[in-house]
Amino acid sequence: MSDYLPQINEYLDFVFAYGAVWVYLAVFVACLIENLAPPFPGDSFIVAAGALVAVSRLDPFFSMIAVCAGGMTSVMVWYGLGRLYGRDFFVRRNFRFLSAKDVALAEEKFARWGGLILVVSRFVMGMRVVLALAAGIAAYSAIRMFVYTLVSYLLFAGLLMYLGYKLVENLDRIEYYFTTYNYIVWPIVVALVAVYLFRHIRRSGKGNKA
Repeated sequence: MSDYLPQINEYLDFVFAYGAVWVYLAVFVACLIENLAPPFPGDSFIVAAGALVAVSRLDPFFSMIAVCAGGMTSVMVWYGLGRLYGRDFFVRRNFRFLSAKDVALAEEKFARWGGLILVVSRFVMGMRVVLALAAGIAAYSAIRMFVYTLVSYLLFAGLLMYLGYKLVENLDRIEYYFTTYNYIVWPIVVALVAVYLFRHIRRSGKGNKA
């Protein structure tokens, strides 16, 4: 991997030629689109932001702002749609992904566990949009919705950015592990394939003789 570092730096120089503001904007847009048009891989942009922080290309504070601003904007859009159309609309339509029974269950759960649900919402893959929409349908407090969801974003985005940071910080160690893996695993794979082919050819030869 270290052999590619000069090429990576050249690519980053090209990306940042017009200023880091465009990279922050790209992170913001990616996190915005992720919730508006799932399954867009917005999380990968958060990891990338952490990696760029590790090489001093981005500021951690502004990176977190870009991530949270994009994600929170899209989440609050879904929440707003839930509040706008209201409970009766979704009960009448009885959507497959959010049936009348689901609406009643959402109201019950948000009344009892709303804060906890929203704090962990960012960690629930595939349910983030539904939970935001359900909070709106259940007429959950907009202020609490914003605060608890922001906490969830800060925790989740912080974790992913830290992961990206540590990946870059430990590139040499990762390269060593991959090299060791190749030295150990590939000879075993080749040997197993050779044994399989030998046995297959041998069985075919016996079958032809019979």
